[in-house]
Amino acid sequence: MEIHVYDTYVEAGDGHTMHFDVITSVKDHQKAISYAKEWLKTIGEGDAHVTTEECQFCHSQGAPEPIASEIQKKGYFIQKMEGCP
Repeated sequence: MEIHVYDTYVEAGDGHTMHFDVITSVKDHQKAISYAKEWLKTIGEGDAHVTTEECQFCHSQGAPEPIASEIQKKGYFIQKMEGCP
């Protein structure tokens, strides 16, 4: 499976920056933003501002099995980097 990685930096409610990648099987910027917002709601950061400025396409690559499996289930995978719970 080919995946598309969107590098995302979002300001949390307390002011710190959360850095994470939104990984999808479809190269669609609006879907990536939608997935970021969906995930942010699950961690209590539903009010975070996410646009094409905060969420930018980075690259495409092959998917390791655990990521491909999660994408097949939910449509996306979040790779937490910095400042994420």
